[in-house]
Amino acid sequence: MTAGPPGSVHRIVDTAPATRWEDAFLSGNGEAGIMVYGHPHAERIIVNHHRFVLPNGTRDARPPELAALLPHIRELILAGRRAQASRLLAGDGVLRWTQSFHPGLALTIDTLDPGPVYDYRRRTEFGTGEVVVRWAGGRRRSFVSRADALVVTHVDTGACEVGVTGELPGRPESVRYTAAAYRRGDLVFLRVRGRYPDAGGAYGFEGLTLLRGDVQVVGDDRVVVRGPALLTTVLDRPDRPPWRTGDLEERLAAHADDYYDTLLARHVALHGRAYRRVSLDLGVPAARRELPVGELLAAQKAAPGTIQPALLERLFHAGRYLLLSSSGVLPPRLTGLWLGSWDAAWAGDFTTDANLNLQLAGANACALPEVTAAHANLVRSQVDDWRRNAQAIYGARGLLAPSRTDGEHGHLFHLHEDWPFAAWLPGAHWLLHPLYEHHLVTGAPLGEVAGWLVEVADFFADFLTVTDDTGTVVIVPSYSAETGPRDERGRPVHVAVNATMDIAAAGHALRTAAEVTGSDRWAGLRERLPAYRVDERGALAEWAWPGYRGDDDHRHVSHLYPVWPLDEINPHDTPELAAAAHRALVLRGDENLSAHGSLHRALVAARLHDGALTAGNLLKILGNDMFFRSLMSAHNPGLVTYNADAAHALPAVLIESLVQSRPGLLRLLPAVLPGLPDGVLRGVACRGRVTVEELSWSDGGVRARLVSPVAQRLTVRSPYGERDVHLLAATPLEVAFGARA
Repeated sequence: MTAGPPGSVHRIVDTAPATRWEDAFLSGNGEAGIMVYGHPHAERIIVNHHRFVLPNGTRDARPPELAALLPHIRELILAGRRAQASRLLAGDGVLRWTQSFHPGLALTIDTLDPGPVYDYRRRTEFGTGEVVVRWAGGRRRSFVSRADALVVTHVDTGACEVGVTGELPGRPESVRYTAAAYRRGDLVFLRVRGRYPDAGGAYGFEGLTLLRGDVQVVGDDRVVVRGPALLTTVLDRPDRPPWRTGDLEERLAAHADDYYDTLLARHVALHGRAYRRVSLDLGVPAARRELPVGELLAAQKAAPGTIQPALLERLFHAGRYLLLSSSGVLPPRLTGLWLGSWDAAWAGDFTTDANLNLQLAGANACALPEVTAAHANLVRSQVDDWRRNAQAIYGARGLLAPSRTDGEHGHLFHLHEDWPFAAWLPGAHWLLHPLYEHHLVTGAPLGEVAGWLVEVADFFADFLTVTDDTGTVVIVPSYSAETGPRDERGRPVHVAVNATMDIAAAGHALRTAAEVTGSDRWAGLRERLPAYRVDERGALAEWAWPGYRGDDDHRHVSHLYPVWPLDEINPHDTPELAAAAHRALVLRGDENLSAHGSLHRALVAARLHDGALTAGNLLKILGNDMFFRSLMSAHNPGLVTYNADAAHALPAVLIESLVQSRPGLLRLLPAVLPGLPDGVLRGVACRGRVTVEELSWSDGGVRARLVSPVAQRLTVRSPYGERDVHLLAATPLEVAFGARA
């Protein structure tokens, strides 16, 4: 287990109760999540489950059968009639949305004899996953167990009334719910059932809580608790009747003799080990580390143009905590694993053309294989659907991934002439890249992932059949999500030719397939791919096709895919293309300052070794009031739209600024941020099976302690020089440059 900075950096503390669910403190085990908020005498615990999505008729939606239209669609695009082609690619033109993520239930805890509140503190302990609320008159502790799959709350606040409700903001009238308190033998339960409308999907959802202590049923949905009590909760979502309440009762009864501390110890053995693998110490004074979260946020708000190390250090650890806590049966949704109302933006789904991978950007470097395994769960459950997409839309073998999914299937049906995701070709490659990267980092066999990577190459082999007069492949249709070249009237038409992301994904897919199979049957196709294009401004163009004029103020930067995550374009190996990519990044505006847009830009800037530009993009998040008091983030400035993109991606930006890697090469301090003159980073997992056990830097020097499970030669590069080193298996080696040499 990695040692780290003092414990205060591994928690957040607030001296004010959360008056709204967005500021609730959070815990989760990757399947269930809780949001704790409210007055100490009137607290609410919202309970979520990753698989709670509201049926809307799209569970059985399938991709349109477009393969027969492909020759005509291609002709239209190449003839400049792109809008007409877009209408054909949209199928019936109805924009269907995924099933929307929704909250489950709320436990209500109301003190019967409330007195004054003194010395109030609420805190989230990152290392244990506990949310603790404490004041002079009482204490409540909650966590979600990764070991036992239980939501656990210990109440010690004197006499209180505990209830349960499904009446949460925005609940559709079509979702009928009932709440009940009842006794079964010696056990007392609270139950919520939510019955979905008959829209084609699951039957409903259920939450059941067992209460242990001095408990008396006093109403249809309420009990009175006198003295300490333990509440354990489980959740279910049956596809069809009947309800499975008896099974839930048995699950809870199996733990009826377990104490809070016993359950917590089993959970921490899993959660704590994962959380503590990586740490960051920016040399923040102890007094600043003790500041409540409200003061940390206020200090950053008062100096929006300057990075505040105390907040940045805390966000690094909070981001890893939230990423781990929201990853298990599935990877994080747009809201992680948490939501307090039924009106989730963009259905609270997995938006795959940018957001999901940005949230996963630091999973491998942060040594969180639990997160990568959750992502593999999602892919594994949907890869058959990706095959059906490829066959239906293009008549091709291989994999074609959708731009969004609710987690229940992977069919591509979210289509409209303005959103031609049928033409988003690189989705499977993009979504498989974190799993391929996991193999590079850990050395673990690729297993089933190898076959999926080959299928991506086979899709491109079947699809890339159009060539120009020189024999160069023409990628058509092609879509650079979520934008397109403008037409003669200045309006964007998204379907186009030779999107740069498509070129990069196809080339990397064909090379990777050759690597994992030992056969290079794709070599001829790879050599005929179009080259990247640099426009008249010296910028890497979004499409390698003449005459296109793009949107320089768009939130997405898909055309910088060869920079991040592929590392195909970088300042050392491809300096001219790196300069063009840098020019493209600088020219790109910010549109609506979306969190994913700014941090995507920051990751690219780090790969281009521009620390100032990395910091500038990071400050678009830090300096624009985009973190709630839980350190969960917003999608837009001014705390608009609860969204996990910034919270989860920020640790990756910091790591990329300090350590970058590929097999055989380690870059130290490639883009260190201004205003962070010294610090210590520990435990980073690198591509090529190297762990940076400790990286310390200060003005003028850097030192790193490296270890690998296998003997290998490695080039270590820093701003102060470069050297080749020989790592012996499982033997730490220190390298130093500059003033630290």
